[in-house]
Amino acid sequence: MKVKGTVREIAERLERGELPDGGLDILKQDPRAGVRRLVQVYQRREERQREEERRIRQMWQFERTYRGRGCRFIAGLDEAGRGPLAGPVVAAAVILPEDFDATGLNDSKKLTVEERLTLRRRIQEKALSVAVGMVDHHYIDKHNILQATYEAMRRALAGLDPVPDQLLTDAVRIPGVSIPQEPIVKGDALSHSIAAASIVAKTERDAWMLREGARYPEYGFERHMGYGTPDHLTALDRWGPCPIHRRSFAPVGERIGVKPEGGR
Repeated sequence: MKVKGTVREIAERLERGELPDGGLDILKQDPRAGVRRLVQVYQRREERQREEERRIRQMWQFERTYRGRGCRFIAGLDEAGRGPLAGPVVAAAVILPEDFDATGLNDSKKLTVEERLTLRRRIQEKALSVAVGMVDHHYIDKHNILQATYEAMRRALAGLDPVPDQLLTDAVRIPGVSIPQEPIVKGDALSHSIAAASIVAKTERDAWMLREGARYPEYGFERHMGYGTPDHLTALDRWGPCPIHRRSFAPVGERIGVKPEGGR
């Protein structure tokens, strides 16, 4: 049975979610191969949508658990910039409301630049509280990157208002913090609160590195954000380290004859 309309018209109706009388079954019986292919495309799109809805629900599991225990303000914490050879390590802490629209929210590494920026705006507008902690390369070189990460997280926590009654972190336990913590392995893919923090930390650090890229154009920071890419290492060989490089990190220290002690 041939469904009324051209293949293009049927495609447009399916795009709007409009099914003919008889639903997909009637479209599957259409003699036109193009229409039958549209059914397959529609079914795959619907399945992806269902999978995304399941993912979004699942990523509230930790927040639901703690709200069930009476916690009102649950903060997610994450960092960006532990691995680069230059620039600061940045941590973010985010408290999301229970009705936050988590559509698209995910581990920042799985998102495009545009997706991260769009989500960052939504987080800033709708979160109960957002705070950032930044620790520069001097602190990293003096204390090592792990201690610098802890300090960045403590600074981010100090900026939250209200004070959270539960912390969700991405696989770290922060020393010197009295608020209860739950470290979650791969937490930025399992908790919306941590994912939101990862996006804030990543976008904050990227913006900082973009500004430094304009100050030190020979290093290409605006492209690699300070990570040890081949282009970055080539620039280090040619120009040596600039003021924001981490001298305690081996690829930098080796090029200036300094044996790394506390970096990595």
